[in-house]
Amino acid sequence: MSQKVPPATPRPEHLDPADVDPIELPENAFRQLAADEQYRPIMHPARDYQEVTPYSVTMGLILAVIFSAAAAYLGLKVGQVFEAAIPIAIIAVGLSGALKKKNPLGQNVIIQSIGACSGVIVAGAIFTLPALYILQATYPEISVNFLQIFLSSLFGGVLGILFFIPFRKYFVKDMHGKYPFPEATATTQVLVSAEANKEASSGGQAKLLVIASLIGGIYDYLVATFGFWAETVTTAAYSWGHTLAEKTKFVFSCNTGAAVLGLGYIVGLKYAFVIFAGSIFVWWIIIPLLGTTSDFAAADPQYIFSNYARLIGIGGIAMAGIIGIVKSWPVIAGAVGLASRELKGAQTQTKSVRWQLDISMKHIAYFIFIALIAVLLFFWLGVIDTFWQAAVAWIVVTLIAFLFTTVAANAIAIVGSNPVSGMTLMTLIIASGVFVAIGLDGTRGIVASMIVGGVVCTALSMAGGFVTDLKIGYWLGSTPKKQESWKFLGTLVSAATVGGVILVLNQVYGFTGDTALAAPQANAMAKVLEPMMMGGATPWTLYIVGAILALILNWLGIPALAFCLGMFIPLHLNTPMLVGGFISWFVGRSSADKEVAKARQDRGTLIASGLIAGGALFGVFAAITIMCGKEVPTNGEELPQQILGLIAYAALIAYFYWDSCRAGKKQ
Repeated sequence: MSQKVPPATPRPEHLDPADVDPIELPENAFRQLAADEQYRPIMHPARDYQEVTPYSVTMGLILAVIFSAAAAYLGLKVGQVFEAAIPIAIIAVGLSGALKKKNPLGQNVIIQSIGACSGVIVAGAIFTLPALYILQATYPEISVNFLQIFLSSLFGGVLGILFFIPFRKYFVKDMHGKYPFPEATATTQVLVSAEANKEASSGGQAKLLVIASLIGGIYDYLVATFGFWAETVTTAAYSWGHTLAEKTKFVFSCNTGAAVLGLGYIVGLKYAFVIFAGSIFVWWIIIPLLGTTSDFAAADPQYIFSNYARLIGIGGIAMAGIIGIVKSWPVIAGAVGLASRELKGAQTQTKSVRWQLDISMKHIAYFIFIALIAVLLFFWLGVIDTFWQAAVAWIVVTLIAFLFTTVAANAIAIVGSNPVSGMTLMTLIIASGVFVAIGLDGTRGIVASMIVGGVVCTALSMAGGFVTDLKIGYWLGSTPKKQESWKFLGTLVSAATVGGVILVLNQVYGFTGDTALAAPQANAMAKVLEPMMMGGATPWTLYIVGAILALILNWLGIPALAFCLGMFIPLHLNTPMLVGGFISWFVGRSSADKEVAKARQDRGTLIASGLIAGGALFGVFAAITIMCGKEVPTNGEELPQQILGLIAYAALIAYFYWDSCRAGKKQ
């Protein structure tokens, strides 16, 4: 508090354009500013830079396609969509160094911003739309096509962009230093470190990412395509474990994939432990307790999980979304007020400097009007053939998407995690109740609800991801208007890619059956929707138990969303998250020298990003290989495969830790 700050720091618009750009972020980048203090980004606010160029747009679109395919496969396989911002930033930095681009920072921001559309569009699509394929197995009359997947993702992404732009200044400028923005911070540091030390940073980081991607990709490709070792090691594969599962319903399992291990490292031990605790609560407490009753004595633990215990987690996720809205209400009110004042006083305001120039509020209002009309026509002509029912669905989408936009952005700004699946579940419950009341039920109601859910989910996912992009641009000094304008093109390309990938993966693996992709969020959506629309018994008791549990967790200060996510994502996918979290913890404490430990932790983050990207990309290649005629491997429950799986996984963990700890050593 005793630190002295210059009382009259020059405002950005008054700075001399001839000033030399710094190569590091200013000291006040991550703290709150004093009364008369201004933040000055790396790129001078009063100077023009190369940002939108044929190179930056082309590379952004190429990376959007690649990472859309990769993230869709990984998300449908394990229920977790990795954020593409960091690996895309690393690739952009590496390419600019290899091509010897001069002053590439502005172009790299655009590459990252366009490319990052991939992860957010993927999350919106795969959390909802595969539920239609899941329910199609029971109700063959349900139909879904590429155009429906594409347009729901596109319109959702467009609405997310448009609804968030009026709130940009509130989140990234007015709240400067009040939100941590963990993912934006990491991505910004990658881009800045390249400017500070181009040869050592860009080339070294890009090389490390490529090597880790190849290791993770080849590792996951071999097991997914040929089944050389067990993809999931489980106690049920052993005779003693099988007996234990029959008598006590106790099972322990762990996925041996590289991508999920890397994901756990980035999530960190704290949240990985909370997620794992949710799984343990279900698998080691609830399921064994249910197994002691006569109704479930002969049931398989997986059956109890899928049809009963998991539903408690669904209720918890929905309540966690409500808690998020209540906590974020001041944010919503403040952001709406800021946008309203700007719109009313637009004609009297002084012209913004390049660094704070948004698409005008009048244009945003026009674009929102056009987008909403397009959504209404899509619902009427492409999903629901009755206009007034389509209009009701349109109202539901508009209200919920706008209301939850700032909740999603707030979550990303604070913890870097977007509770989009929980908010979408609540959207489905609300929409289904409304649709049944107006006579839109049965399979027509299922299709309508899932398309509505897809639009809302993508809008919320985009809003959460977009705040990261704009905060990166704010710290570095990019032009917001350019980021906002070209985000639409990235959304278009990503939506088309995701639609195609979902169709391919459905043909190769499917979403039901022994070899199906897990698609945990979509399965949860299907379980919520089916009884409400088909007149079945809705398990309200289990939902209410989950909701009460979320309230108790929140009261105790435990992240309710993370815990409840662990309750409905299978145990074998949560265990490697904890393993990755422990690797991160041990790497961060591998040296008494704090600088060395931090360097090792950062190197581990790059390796983890490589394992995620490589494992996911090669997973798509595995899908193509199988589609071309390769037989899907068995589930790997034979004892030799289980032993090889343990050995391979131990070797992967050893490599991860060893390579991470190479940082800080003399070469």
